[in-house]
Amino acid sequence: MDINVLLSQMTILFLVVIAGYICGRTRLMTVPLSKGLSGLIVNLTCPCLVLASTMGEAMPDRRLILPLLIVGTATYAILLPVSAYLPRLWGCKDPERGLHSFMLTFGNVGFIGYPVVASVFGPEAVFYAAILNVPNTISVFVWGARFIAGCDVSGSLLSRLVTPAMIGTYLSIIVVCTAWHAPHIIAQPITMIGNITVPASLLIIGYSISQIPAKHMAGGPHVWITSFCRLLVMPLLVFAVFQLIVLAIPGASIVFDPSIVRINTLIIAMPVASFGTIFCLKYGVDETVMAQGTFLTTVLSLATIPIVAGLL
Repeated sequence: MDINVLLSQMTILFLVVIAGYICGRTRLMTVPLSKGLSGLIVNLTCPCLVLASTMGEAMPDRRLILPLLIVGTATYAILLPVSAYLPRLWGCKDPERGLHSFMLTFGNVGFIGYPVVASVFGPEAVFYAAILNVPNTISVFVWGARFIAGCDVSGSLLSRLVTPAMIGTYLSIIVVCTAWHAPHIIAQPITMIGNITVPASLLIIGYSISQIPAKHMAGGPHVWITSFCRLLVMPLLVFAVFQLIVLAIPGASIVFDPSIVRINTLIIAMPVASFGTIFCLKYGVDETVMAQGTFLTTVLSLATIPIVAGLL
């Protein structure tokens, strides 16, 4: 993708985030409205966005489903041990060390990743991003909670695998595997509802930033280091590892397809996942560091995402 087109697209997304920020500061958007809109995105528009990615003129390649799952799984096989170790290098202590490990590992794919992937690679790429996100969903509930609270929440894992967003992913896999072309009367409303996801999610991000107390915005040096690694080091590390695998193993490019690796890298470059704050609140852990990391990575990603996409 041309870098000027990419910068233009990111500027458009940034302006929508600014609009959400203004709505929050002027109380045009309120907590009830934000929560209601978030629920609408998670339970309706995002699943439709994933489904709509299979209902265009060009059907996603079903042969890529297994490679997508392999790439997604390999990604977290790399990220998890690296993220568990890195905070020790800059002197993080428990329990803060676990928060930094979480921030290094998990990005905000649902609210930011899908809209960005759709904007950069086209609507059909959302299907590939959704498949890549399956290992993320499993990992965040198996390892993410352990990073923050040191406990297993396997019971919550099953419930997350049957959420509307995941059901939308499963249905999209069925559509692609069966090569079923939805009639216009079905595809059009699903596409229209799915198109709400991008502007609505960006408005919520802007609103969320407007609600962060000023004392939580700056963060200490550890938060800045983690934010830098989250947005640039981790995605480029995984990208480099996959490139080395392709060079070292004949035929590996069949699995580590360049288009899959590029989409996967861009997903990893997303800001900190919102589940970090949710887990902190759930398990009684001070969420200050997580709020700082979420804020910084969300703001900085407006500059770093074009950098990562340009480097790809």
